[in-house]
Amino acid sequence: MSENTVLVLGSDPPPKLDRLSGRARVIYADETALADLLPSADVLLAWDFTSDAIRKAWPEQGPRPRWVHTASAGVDRLLCPALIADDTLVTNARGVFEQPIAEYVAGLVLAMAKDFYGSWELQRQRRWRHRETLRLAGSRAVVVGSGPIGRAIGTTLMALGVDVDLVGRRERTGDPEFGTVHASDALHPLLGRADWVVCAAPLTDATRGLFDRRAFALMRPQTRFINVGRGPLVVEDALVAALREWRIAAAALDVFEVEPLASDSPLWDVPHLIVSPHMSGDTLGWRDALAEQFQDNFDQWSAGEPLRNLVDKKLGYVPVR
Repeated sequence: MSENTVLVLGSDPPPKLDRLSGRARVIYADETALADLLPSADVLLAWDFTSDAIRKAWPEQGPRPRWVHTASAGVDRLLCPALIADDTLVTNARGVFEQPIAEYVAGLVLAMAKDFYGSWELQRQRRWRHRETLRLAGSRAVVVGSGPIGRAIGTTLMALGVDVDLVGRRERTGDPEFGTVHASDALHPLLGRADWVVCAAPLTDATRGLFDRRAFALMRPQTRFINVGRGPLVVEDALVAALREWRIAAAALDVFEVEPLASDSPLWDVPHLIVSPHMSGDTLGWRDALAEQFQDNFDQWSAGEPLRNLVDKKLGYVPVR
């Protein structure tokens, strides 16, 4: 049996792939070399999951990798018509980021409810000013995205006493944790009663621009909005207007339409907006966990067994079973 070639897009820092030693030839490529190396690769690991290079370089015909794995939950940066149409398998990093992102969202919710930022600012000013803060128990959250990340966010918020409406692509009843998973067309009616709106949906043609002026207009003045999904899910100008005009109370963005966020972006100075640099899922050791996950799946692939986290390329995510 000939040695398989694993092509890795990105190497800063390189993944720890020690378990592939003697089993596969591992070569690294940057964006400029990717197109030339793709035809010779059996497997492509998109280690740099912020790059659009795969979508641009994927061959329309001829040899190409039989399997593509991305070290991210989302696959929107690599899917293109040619890749969707061919028989190449695509897998993602489902299982690595769910709980860290849920913890991050819970931290934001607590920080907003208890005005931690205000306390820090008053401490910096050496001012003693007593305030009353929000109680989480009994408040209501709408979590958009019913995949593993959205579900982890929902269950973590429920542990804090928050009532959660989970929204997915289609309605499902009898859910063991949420009772009913609401269909996407139920989102707008739900927004009007939410204290917290958390976006954790995949980026697809159906979800791009999901949170626009109409969506923010349906929220209440006390609503707080958080996006940990993908930047283009939110129309940023609409969010800025909603915050500046006090139509919603506050927001937090961990993802943006263009990343990294430019130093002259107006988003840095929007009142009551928390900006973080796409870090909600990145905890100590996360890169090692991603490398281990890929190598576990490589074991499956080498043995001719089904791959874990197989993406439905037409849907753009791993379907809920």
